[in-house]
Amino acid sequence: MKTEDIMAKVNGIRIQKVLSENGVMSRRKAEEAIAQGRVTVNGHPAQPGNPVDPARDVIAIDGVRVQLRKKKQNVYIMLHKPRGFVTTTSDELGRRCVTDLVKDAPAHVYPVGRLDRNSEGLLLLTNDGAFANLVMHPSNHISKTYRVTVRPDVSDEQAAKMSAGVMLDGRMTLPATVLVLEKQDGRVVLQITIQEGRNRQVRRMCEAVGLEVARLKRTSVGPLKLGMLQPGQWRELRPGEVAALRNAASKKQAGGLSE
Repeated sequence: MKTEDIMAKVNGIRIQKVLSENGVMSRRKAEEAIAQGRVTVNGHPAQPGNPVDPARDVIAIDGVRVQLRKKKQNVYIMLHKPRGFVTTTSDELGRRCVTDLVKDAPAHVYPVGRLDRNSEGLLLLTNDGAFANLVMHPSNHISKTYRVTVRPDVSDEQAAKMSAGVMLDGRMTLPATVLVLEKQDGRVVLQITIQEGRNRQVRRMCEAVGLEVARLKRTSVGPLKLGMLQPGQWRELRPGEVAALRNAASKKQAGGLSE
């Protein structure tokens, strides 16, 4: 590797590449302009292969500063969605949208997947389309866990049917994990973990075996848990959490789970 390439890799991006990627001129034209002494970096004549930092360095051509595009900042957010909000960026009926809760986020974000209006809990939002597709893609089967309050009671047969799979839209759901957390007169709290994300799936699974859902709260997506985040509150994901979600999706792809 040439010395200038090593410098560019360590200290910044080669100036020809910066000018080309920002649509100022082609790399060849940039090299010609640099050789002619028309390009400066922070007031000093540029050299071929000059490593620059687009966020800090001032590049000028013929004395005129080049306006560089700011690099897009990927933002990953966990929101505790309250009941009564729709999982959209806007609503023609004037209903409250989850994006109303993250207006002070550092970038414009959109929901990853859905939680219906009467459901609550963990909802991811991002401006990273590749990440959203990775998490949502049906073939990746990222697990999702819900705390579900149902009425009036749950029999072993009903729980077994949901665990094995029920028929929705002409095809069986994947096997699920169904645990009984609490039992009281007229109500039962279940923990249900699914490996797919069909429309209103958990509610419809319960309805398919004759159960009425009184409350539904998503508590985790893959390795990410809602924790103590309060309804309406949000926080940015830590880099390790983003990496863990990516890793969970990648493992599913490699594992070959199929519907």
